[in-house]
Amino acid sequence: MKRFLVLVCGILMGGSLLSAAPKEKFQTFSGEITDSNCAAAGSHDAMKQKAGAKDANDCADKCVRGGAKYVLVDPATKTVYQLDDQVNAYEFAGYKVAVTGKLNADNKTIWVHDIEVTAW
Repeated sequence: MKRFLVLVCGILMGGSLLSAAPKEKFQTFSGEITDSNCAAAGSHDAMKQKAGAKDANDCADKCVRGGAKYVLVDPATKTVYQLDDQVNAYEFAGYKVAVTGKLNADNKTIWVHDIEVTAW
């Protein structure tokens, strides 16, 4: 019985130490959600003509259906970030947004926590 109580106390103390560990903070990234093809090209112009897209949102949708991925382009730094959440990025394609999440700097991927439109 005594061993059991020592074991339980050890587990409880270990758990409280883990919960006190600092948690990673989210960062916010600003830019436009587009597709990886048009981000590499620098604009939607060529793809809009080729695919017959009416606007940036339609262009990104058609490019993603063709195999591209949704990305966030930061025009200030000219950085392209991959987005881990491709499903929720769909509704924000073509819009200026603020993406909140955690950045994996090794592969420039944002693990998305939230996406919010900043400009229409």
